[in-house]
Amino acid sequence: MTLSLEYNIDLPLKRGAKGKPVKLIQEWLSLNGVGLTIDSSFGPATEAAVKKFQSKVKLPVTGRVDRATFDSLVAPMKRATSPLQTTSLNFSQRVVAAAKVHLKEHPLEVGGPNSGPWVRLYTNGREGAAWAWCAGFVSTMLKAAAEDQTAENSSPIKGSLSCDVLATQARKAGRFVSEKDLATGVVDRSALKSGAIFLVRNKKNANDWTHTGLVTSIFDEYLETIEGNTNDSGDREGYEVCARRRSYKNMDFIRL
Repeated sequence: MTLSLEYNIDLPLKRGAKGKPVKLIQEWLSLNGVGLTIDSSFGPATEAAVKKFQSKVKLPVTGRVDRATFDSLVAPMKRATSPLQTTSLNFSQRVVAAAKVHLKEHPLEVGGPNSGPWVRLYTNGREGAAWAWCAGFVSTMLKAAAEDQTAENSSPIKGSLSCDVLATQARKAGRFVSEKDLATGVVDRSALKSGAIFLVRNKKNANDWTHTGLVTSIFDEYLETIEGNTNDSGDREGYEVCARRRSYKNMDFIRL
């Protein structure tokens, strides 16, 4: 994975600047703990926030966003999108390794529901209320695990921004495992090795899935996950990437 074209901006940026590059700077200032209004206008508040950030990371305090300041602001995403560092040739294990790298950087929404740099990374540039990004997070991890394109590291499904499409892809690939398959022993839980994808099923519609994420460990009565667009309560419309524990209830799976 590489950073998107939105990061190819002209620097330095200073008071008086406007537009998408300023919005990006304001988002990253907020993500780095220097909160301010994200209005795409580089005014005195943004200048003060830049100075506070520069002081925090021990850079010259100028209030201008030069290359060193910009690189420091976006360092979390640079680390997350660097080539995956793992010796494992097992695809599912590589998926989990990629998810753990992202989890460490604590991706968050910023600037509104389903918005901000991390959301755009996981949705190929899309953002806003309509763009739930849990499936995008999963699909981004699949791509990261398959970057070297070797046979061992190929993904069994293409990936999608839709939970329902992920399920359809899995069925076509013979990788879909239903809750009933597990309950009746048609598929043993041990077959869902670390790196499987879980799909939370709509209680009222067996062919509709409302949330997805990655399985990192399987146990008899629960599983451990890393998932996007959720929170500590496990909501399907949350605001972050986090690790959780979930039961198997109303849940289907995709084997990787």
